[in-house]
Amino acid sequence: MNRLPAEWEPHEALLLALPHENTDWNPYLEEITEAYEEFLQAITRFEPVVLLCKDAKKAKKRLGHLPNLELVQARFNDTWIRDFGPIDVEESGLMRAYDFTFNAWGDKFGSSLDNAITEFLHTQRVLSGTCKKIDLILEGGSIESNGEGVLLTTTTCLLNPNRNWALSKEALGEKLSQLFGVEKILWLEHGHLEGDDTDAHIDTLARFITPDTIAYVTCKDQSDTHFGPLKKMEEELKRTHFSLLPLPLPTPILYDDHRLPATYANFVFVNGGLIVPTYNQPSDAIALKALQQALPHLEVVGVDARVFIRQHGSLHCACMQRFAR
Repeated sequence: MNRLPAEWEPHEALLLALPHENTDWNPYLEEITEAYEEFLQAITRFEPVVLLCKDAKKAKKRLGHLPNLELVQARFNDTWIRDFGPIDVEESGLMRAYDFTFNAWGDKFGSSLDNAITEFLHTQRVLSGTCKKIDLILEGGSIESNGEGVLLTTTTCLLNPNRNWALSKEALGEKLSQLFGVEKILWLEHGHLEGDDTDAHIDTLARFITPDTIAYVTCKDQSDTHFGPLKKMEEELKRTHFSLLPLPLPTPILYDDHRLPATYANFVFVNGGLIVPTYNQPSDAIALKALQQALPHLEVVGVDARVFIRQHGSLHCACMQRFAR
C-alpha cells in the first residue's frame, strides 16, 4: 500500500539548489545568494540541508560556517528543486523516491539538467533509499497531501495540455491514486497569481497544515484582479468540508513593470518549525500570527522572500523535503 506523507512528518533533510551565474538569477546573483543564506540559516536551526552547488568549493567559502549543511557539486538549469527533485512516497512502510519527468512547467524553459537531478543524486549515493522512475510529468509544487489519503491540486496545472496531454482527468486521477495511495482528489478549478509560471501550482494557493485544515490565500480588495478567482477558489474550498485558515494576499509587488506572485501559502515545514515567506508588508504579521495560532506546537519563522519572487517562486518552491527513513 502506497502513501504520500504530509509535509509536517519528520524529515531526514531538505534539498536546495544554490543559484549560480548560469541561471536566470545572474543579474542580481549577490542579492539572491544573500537571500538563500538567510533561508539556509533559518532551516539549519531545525534540520540538515543538502545543498546542490555548481561550485562546491566556492559555496563552502561563503556558507561553510552553517551547521547541518552538506554541499554537493551538481549541474542544474534552475533552482526550483521542489518541482524537479525526488518525491518521497511510503511503500509498504518504507520510503522510496519517485523520479517524475520534469519539462519546465510545459516546456517554458530548458530543463534537461534539472530532469536528470534525481537520478544523479541516487546514482552518486547522495540520497539514501531507492528510486523509481515514473513515466508521468509532475512537479512537486502541483500536489498537496494531508498524509491520510487526500490530495489537493488544480485542474489548471495538472490537466494542462502542456503536461500529460493524452490523459483525461479520470485517467490521471487513477494514476495519482495508484502512485500515492490516494482515496480522494480535491480538484480546484479556480485560483491563480499574476506572474506565476507554473499554471497555478497549488503550493501558491492552498496548503494542508493539519490532516483536516487547509490554509489558503484570500483577496479582500475588489479592485484587484485576483479578487474574483480567489473568491471562487474559497467557495470551492468551503465545499470540501475541511477546516479553513485564510491568509492575506500581499499588496502588489512589481519588478521590471510586472507583478510578482507573492504569497504566504508558500511556507515550508521543517522539524519543529514552519518557515514563512515575508515581503516587508503589514500583512506579514497577520499571516505569521494566523499560522502560529493554528500551529502552536511549531516555531513559526519569517524569511524575507522579496528577491526569491523576482523569478516567480518563493521558499517552498526552492526546497524539497526528504522524509525520515
